[in-house]
Amino acid sequence: MKRYKLCLIGMLIVPWFSLPLLGKQTFKKFFLSSLGINLLALGESFIAHEKKLFWFYKRLHPKLLGDIPLIFGPFIVGSLWIFKFTYGHFFRYMVTNITVDSFFVYIVMDWFKKIGYGSLIRLKKYQFSFIFFIKAVVLYGLQKTIEKKQNH
Repeated sequence: MKRYKLCLIGMLIVPWFSLPLLGKQTFKKFFLSSLGINLLALGESFIAHEKKLFWFYKRLHPKLLGDIPLIFGPFIVGSLWIFKFTYGHFFRYMVTNITVDSFFVYIVMDWFKKIGYGSLIRLKKYQFSFIFFIKAVVLYGLQKTIEKKQNH
């Protein structure tokens, strides 16, 4: 197996090892909304691939999008952790998301480009950041909606 595939598998699996530390109640409370935003991110990825907004050159399988390990690894697990520490405090939630997302967009994406994993093509960094901002707001709203329906 090629080295990059091992890295992609690691990127997909390693974040899930932190779940026991997250706690069963936290997982149950936030998983549905995190999965929902993950599916939205997957749809966004298909559109981005088609329109060449950003591109991930390395893939687990030729028929899979290159950012699948990111979406189903750190993105979903990271959403759960951010909720654990910030839910109920919208300002803290947004500041945390903006910080984490900015680190990804302005530092990690540069590193991905350098190592040949992925890069922005027709999308500027500030536009990519704005997409993350919108997803953070949608995720919070989705969680509020789910809670409202569960409590009624």
